[in-house]
Amino acid sequence: MGTKKNFVLDTNVILHDYKCLENFQENDLYIPIVVLEELDKFKKGSEQINYNAREFVRQLDALADNDMFKKGADLGTGLGKLFIMATDHIEPEVSEVFQERIPDHKILSAAIQLIKGKKSTHTILITKDINLRMKARALGIPTEDYINDKVTNVDIFEREEQTFSNVDPDLIDKIYHSKEGVPVSEFEFANFIQPNECFILQSIRSSVLVRYNPFSRMIRKVVKEKNYGIEPRNAEQSFAFEVLNDPDIKLVALTGKAGTGKTLLALAAALKQHQDYKQILLARPIVSLANKDIGFLPGDEKQKVAPYMQPLFDNLAVIKHQFHPSSADFKLLEDLQSSQQLVIEALAFIRGRSLSETYFIIDEAQNLTPHEVKTIITRAGEGTKMVLTGDIQQIDSPYLDAESNGLAYMIDKMKGQDLFAHVNLLKGERSKLSELASNLL
Repeated sequence: MGTKKNFVLDTNVILHDYKCLENFQENDLYIPIVVLEELDKFKKGSEQINYNAREFVRQLDALADNDMFKKGADLGTGLGKLFIMATDHIEPEVSEVFQERIPDHKILSAAIQLIKGKKSTHTILITKDINLRMKARALGIPTEDYINDKVTNVDIFEREEQTFSNVDPDLIDKIYHSKEGVPVSEFEFANFIQPNECFILQSIRSSVLVRYNPFSRMIRKVVKEKNYGIEPRNAEQSFAFEVLNDPDIKLVALTGKAGTGKTLLALAAALKQHQDYKQILLARPIVSLANKDIGFLPGDEKQKVAPYMQPLFDNLAVIKHQFHPSSADFKLLEDLQSSQQLVIEALAFIRGRSLSETYFIIDEAQNLTPHEVKTIITRAGEGTKMVLTGDIQQIDSPYLDAESNGLAYMIDKMKGQDLFAHVNLLKGERSKLSELASNLL
């Protein structure tokens, strides 16, 4: 147990994780009154961020009998106390550098007041706002990011598919000639692979794409095949189809930069299996919706978010164009949409729906918080498969990064589980120009 500290919490920490009060051990927590005012603005709405604000306020209400303003509210065994700082004063150190009386500057002032008043205890401002951390450092205020749910190793998002060389040629021959595959125990690397991991085996005379199936404990050949008119263009895409098509794998993560085919592959696989599910849902979070940036757009809610959904409809159009408009496959796609068996819309509008026997694809999942991802996955009913796609280097939320977003967090926590598979796509397949731009710009 280290030296006890004082932590000043910014609004975005609470909106990111409404249970954050439980994660600071024996240290005391201070919430400036301006943070409560900020939370009040977020209480109304159907987004996860609004739910978090409401839940946190309920927690405060449960502690209301305690004197949070002077003596602090006891947070429980092994935890410190919670104080509300009822001050609106801007410290001269802040006003000399930042003239505006905005919430961020009031939070900085609260931290300075605490540093002056509690000189014997180390005070740290906790915020997920990079800009506020820079301002704090300029004023000499110790500051840190909220790292409770950060992933320590993001190297997996840079790795190509694993290749095992110098494999016994007879074992590869056995894989080619056996539909069930070869027991994993026959391979020297058996202890180094994860459930549902896909990789390449090479011998002096041949190679093969394979997957380790944890249910049968077999190494089995990955078959390259079309999914609703979409053919895999490389080994990575073949691996993606392999795990997307297996009904025993209930949770799949596809990561990779723009142009690697993540969403297209997931949608094509879902359409191939449409008879096995009652519904196919394809959704994405709208970051600007939570920040209320689209209110000026005309129309109702669904009309406002329609432009943000267009990339999903573009992927559907690519699949449609594989077939002639008079073909049965093209007509089936039209029928699936008209009958609401294939639904494409904003993630916010999925809230409250039954997710039983559903093939649910969440696009741009890197823009979700860890708590949002948990909320979505825990709503999966019987017969439901969930696929999360995203690029952890393309995050639109100002308070998430490559290490703290929900997609990376989920992959880190789920690795090693038999029901989970992760495929990382590195090779761009849109065009040479798209690949060049993705790498250089």
